[in-house]
Amino acid sequence: MDSVTQIVLGAAVGEAVLGKKVGNKAMLYGAIAGTIPDLDVLASHVTDTVTALAVHRGFTHSIVFSVLFAPVFGWLVSRYESLRDFKSWSWLFFWAFITHPMLDAHTTWGTQLFWPFDLRLAFKTIFVIDPLYTLPFLVFLILAMLQKRTSDKRQFYNRLGLYVSTGYLLLTFLLKWIAFAQFESALKAQNISYSQLDTRPSPLNTILWSANVETEVAYLLGNYSLFDSQPITFESYPKNHQLLGALIDQEPVQRMIAISEGWYTISQKEGKLYFNDLRFGLLSLEPKAQDFVFSYQIETDPIGHVTFTEVPKNKRDGKKLLADLWQRVKGN
Repeated sequence: MDSVTQIVLGAAVGEAVLGKKVGNKAMLYGAIAGTIPDLDVLASHVTDTVTALAVHRGFTHSIVFSVLFAPVFGWLVSRYESLRDFKSWSWLFFWAFITHPMLDAHTTWGTQLFWPFDLRLAFKTIFVIDPLYTLPFLVFLILAMLQKRTSDKRQFYNRLGLYVSTGYLLLTFLLKWIAFAQFESALKAQNISYSQLDTRPSPLNTILWSANVETEVAYLLGNYSLFDSQPITFESYPKNHQLLGALIDQEPVQRMIAISEGWYTISQKEGKLYFNDLRFGLLSLEPKAQDFVFSYQIETDPIGHVTFTEVPKNKRDGKKLLADLWQRVKGN
């Protein structure tokens, strides 16, 4: 999830654990702890694209990290804070650390909660930025912050924020199930044979859902709003995996395929190859659009070493997508 959301969650968890004893400091340290797992993004500055993608939401988002580093941070804080309770501070950091990847597990990218095991949890029920999750949560947190440390209202508002946000997360599973059933029905009605169906929410909401459908030679992409009245339509994108040729045996290429969970197409423009990660869809709702959210140019140096370079996104495309999404959410 985005940094603001993780700060709010961390602050609320910190308050729940230690708010009665240290007041707003519990929120402060919880907010700090809630952002620490995302420091793994620094890897993109010191390593190659493929490694940075593999590391993202890896070790720092695991149970192992939470168990190992919560006592370290708890000890450091207990050394200079007036509350010199190592156990209580460690407990605060543990819960702020562990709830971060638990929330991230609901997104499309997911998280390696059980690192070092090669298992990425990705429920794909919520977008990385969702105002319906974050804003009510933030309001309750602010209300709690304004109350006295020992006030019952403080605990009430903080718990209410945690309950409402958690309730919304549970609701997203129901909405995903509804969307999944609609996509299944549409594929059956259109006599489309497929091997896999994957669904995810579109940006900033859980009303409009997107689907990736794998067929023998292509992927079908479609959208469904809970307010739709017309049948679902699908756009076909050829896999073109054969364009990789001998490159498919290269270790970086195999790692990218694993990272994309096999949901990828290969495109060729002006003699250059591009790896398109389909899990995050397109930056456009236009038919036959080709501007994928995550696309990487595949380059090979003179000695045959393969590298991936992310294609920069156009901000204007992002703004247009938001406008188109607002219209599409209302139904077709």
